Amino acid sequence: MGTEHVRYGIIGTGMMGLEHIRNLGAIEGARVVAVSDPHGPSLAAAQATVERSAGGLGDHAPSDGVLHTFSDHRDLLAADLCDAIVIASPNMTHAAILPDVLDAGLHVLVEKPLCTTVADCRHMVEAAGRGPKAQVVWVGLEYRYMPPVARLIDEVRGGTVGRAHMVAIREHRFPFLTKVGDWNRFNRNTGGTLVEKCCHFFDLMNLLFEATPTRVMASGSQSVNHLDEAYDGERPDILDNAMVIVEYGGDRRASLDLCMFAEASRESEEISVVGDRGKVEAFLPSGRFRSGLRSAGPAGVEEAIVHDDRVLHEGFHHGASYLEHVGFLDAIRAGGQPDVTLADGLLSVAVGVAAQRSIERCAPVTLDEVLAG
Repeated sequence: MGTEHVRYGIIGTGMMGLEHIRNLGAIEGARVVAVSDPHGPSLAAAQATVERSAGGLGDHAPSDGVLHTFSDHRDLLAADLCDAIVIASPNMTHAAILPDVLDAGLHVLVEKPLCTTVADCRHMVEAAGRGPKAQVVWVGLEYRYMPPVARLIDEVRGGTVGRAHMVAIREHRFPFLTKVGDWNRFNRNTGGTLVEKCCHFFDLMNLLFEATPTRVMASGSQSVNHLDEAYDGERPDILDNAMVIVEYGGDRRASLDLCMFAEASRESEEISVVGDRGKVEAFLPSGRFRSGLRSAGPAGVEEAIVHDDRVLHEGFHHGASYLEHVGFLDAIRAGGQPDVTLADGLLSVAVGVAAQRSIERCAPVTLDEVLAG
């Protein structure tokens, strides 16, 4: 595309839509020119965020000096203002919005989860396959880019641990935040907690093993959060804790320990990979990274705080969303391939669906079953 500004449209201007605007406002060559959301206050928040993130717009200002706002994403697309789109609307809307963006031939970054069902994810993959080859279609699984996690991935791929056999991920954190219309309180809108929240972690497992899982076993419940809430007489049904085991074949497995009423935690996320040669670990929010070899024992364990000097906006995800956008913009300019594909997005959702199904059945669930239907 050369060196001219890439014009972005943001579809969905809730919490994550505003975060994308702030990230783009810190990136040279990116310009948010249009936003859409059916919720008036969210559109107003987007206008204010564009102005603040661009320092009163300045070099990031739309070419005509106006941020164009729309209540319907189809009107935004029809206005032909943008080169790239970010879809940050609620999970259950992705399956209806993404095909419209694909048909428009625009580059697109769609927030996680790709969709709430495997069938809808598969339809998105098929729709993208019919689009122009130069169209960059990227899924927002940004945990890959958190600096200590990116270091961990690099170390595993570089052979530090030898052959990786075990991945363990723990997330102990605060409950789900309040969203517009409280859509995230119900499985039918989110895909379930293990899709909505944990597709990030299942993507990391798949990436670290570079494989498709074979079987998932899970146990979980709604034990503490949202029990006293009701919306139009309906009580939330989302899980607030779970333990998941994901098998990969070849004597490799991963585990997830999720608790969403664990505010009394110093590290909200801990990720470890153990192989036949050694072990690596990443911790958030501290940014700590640890590495050690079996041959050296505990005395040989090394620890460092990992930063990425490229990050100009830390945001909600320790700079990961910023780095994700840098990669997305680079792919647009170079006509390259996305780092995170629709196939990656589909597989991360499939593992989450298998885990939700395993809890419902009190039985293991194979990925073949989930991917087939």
